[in-house]
Amino acid sequence: MPDLAGQTSTATTTPTTEAPATTPAKQKPAPPRLRTPRQRHSPGRPRRSVLLTVLTAIVLLYSLVPLLWLLISATKTQEGLAGSFGLWFDGDFALWDNISTTFTYQDGVFGRWLLNTLLYVVVGAGGATFLAVLGGYALAKFQFPGKRAVFAVVIGAVAVPTTALAVPTFLMFSKIGLTDTPWAVIIPSLISPFGLYLMWVFATEAIPAELMEAARIDGASELRTFFQVALPLLAPGTVTVLLFTTVATWNNYFLPLIMLKDPDWYPLTLGLDAWNKQAQTAGGEAVFNLVVTGSLLTIVPLIAAFLLLQKYWQSGLSAGSVKE
Repeated sequence: MPDLAGQTSTATTTPTTEAPATTPAKQKPAPPRLRTPRQRHSPGRPRRSVLLTVLTAIVLLYSLVPLLWLLISATKTQEGLAGSFGLWFDGDFALWDNISTTFTYQDGVFGRWLLNTLLYVVVGAGGATFLAVLGGYALAKFQFPGKRAVFAVVIGAVAVPTTALAVPTFLMFSKIGLTDTPWAVIIPSLISPFGLYLMWVFATEAIPAELMEAARIDGASELRTFFQVALPLLAPGTVTVLLFTTVATWNNYFLPLIMLKDPDWYPLTLGLDAWNKQAQTAGGEAVFNLVVTGSLLTIVPLIAAFLLLQKYWQSGLSAGSVKE
């Protein structure tokens, strides 16, 4: 007989392998999506901004459209200015005739106004630049009592508009009999608080104190140290101040208006304004084409000065930004 007990024990001890039930396999969870890393700004690639581009384009149009209108209008006759579109040429190209007439009208007084303006710029703006360089160098490199008070006075003078000082200046010059003379325009132009402050800040960083000490140890006087050591290092800042004072003197209108009565001493700004107002007087001749042409000739020297001195101006703005 078969051993049932043995079979039972065998059945209980021997595991039976059953086929696994077909259950749906568990899906692995999807890995988390990583955010796309931002592209870091590379120093070699300029960052683009649509808003900044649009604003720059608006500023560019605002600056160039008046110059374009002036250039196109200078090519028109007196009749063409009133009978044609402002931003397009007329049938008659009269630029060269307008330039010739501008220099010959009223016995060539435009040339006299141009020479007067050059005189005011060379003596006034040039003197203001030289005084600003001297003052800025002294305030930056020398210690003396009352230096902080001088700083407060300079900052206060920068904040005061020049038109607010025109009437007191006229009263003072009338007392000493200098009105209606070139000195009435030149002497006030010699003072440039902003130029002084700019040279003060620039000289503080542009001239190393060790270099000045080395020059003094070698036996150089203070005057020689300034002209041979400091002045070449101040060239970028000097050119920057010269540009600002030149533009301010060249475009000066209110000061000559209250100081001068003789048309022979008028600058270009005052002379062109007199031509512009001449049509409003009884029997006056309208010469708007000459006013426009004279205005175009007036800005040509300023544009040339900026283009020629641009590299010095840009290097002057970046001076002192990197500490060695």
